[in-house]
Amino acid sequence: MSAGTYPIGIIGGGAWGTALTAVMAQIHERVLLWAREEDVVRSVNVQHENTLFLAGTPLSPKIEATADLARMATCEALMIVTPAQHVRAILSALPDTQVPLILCAKGIEANTQMLLSDVAAQVRPHNPLAVLSGPTFAHEVAAGKPTAVTLATASPAIGSALMRSIATPSFRPYWSDDVVGAEIGGAVKNVLAIACGVVDGAGLGLNARAALIARGFAEMQRYGLARGAKAETLAGLSGLGDLVLTCSSENSRNFSLGRGLGQEQKADSLLADRKTIAEGAFTAPVLLKSATALAVEMPIVSAVCTLLAGTATVEAVVTDLLARPLKSESW
Repeated sequence: MSAGTYPIGIIGGGAWGTALTAVMAQIHERVLLWAREEDVVRSVNVQHENTLFLAGTPLSPKIEATADLARMATCEALMIVTPAQHVRAILSALPDTQVPLILCAKGIEANTQMLLSDVAAQVRPHNPLAVLSGPTFAHEVAAGKPTAVTLATASPAIGSALMRSIATPSFRPYWSDDVVGAEIGGAVKNVLAIACGVVDGAGLGLNARAALIARGFAEMQRYGLARGAKAETLAGLSGLGDLVLTCSSENSRNFSLGRGLGQEQKADSLLADRKTIAEGAFTAPVLLKSATALAVEMPIVSAVCTLLAGTATVEAVVTDLLARPLKSESW
């Protein structure tokens, strides 16, 4: 590595991007973080803390923040941690570099129904691609609490090299060759987390939440298999593991959004009050459209879309779900 290069760079200065930067600083002497917000750049470089998105978490002086995207050309690998709907724009604006790109956002592109790995392959055809996904609350990762994730790549050699470059004693990646499955698990679980939040906000009980997680997982499997995912990937860290985490805690942005909907608050006002993005709100309608085109039944996802659109009450949506025809338990 030359004096002017960084072993790894992180693009996206939100809570998750900052947490990954903190992890990378445990094993690399230099880490470069790109953030759009000048306040974030200043606080990371001067106060060694992201006071806007991850306040209270000290950051290593080895981390340097910048708002100049061109500087990311000095990195030997890049983690893309911007919101899903901005990934195409960021990849298009990146300087000319052919280093590995690790996609860390969870979602489906709204305008095209493309997975983010497909977007990246289209925009950056010469960059090796990987997907990082799994049960990860940013504040726990940044604090060094034990975390396991899926790192999915088509190439075992690239996967092995990237795992060695991001693994720490408390941050453990598992390799998979199922890029599609890793992406679908992360995208679908965000929508299902909204549904679980609705159950909590409406006071429907823990039985209802457990049932929703199980039947939501069946929807994830149906959709994932229809798009070419492997069942074992969906049952792993990036699918079921992430689903259990985000459906069980108010630390999940999607769960807390759903909790507000369950209390009959309007989606527009709930989303407007947030400085961070609940990806499931953007994923839900495109996921339903994609599932419909594939003839995949996703009644829970459909119910979330109805609540986000404000076209029915929680009581009416729950009544409709419970009135569905009786059937065998299956995917």
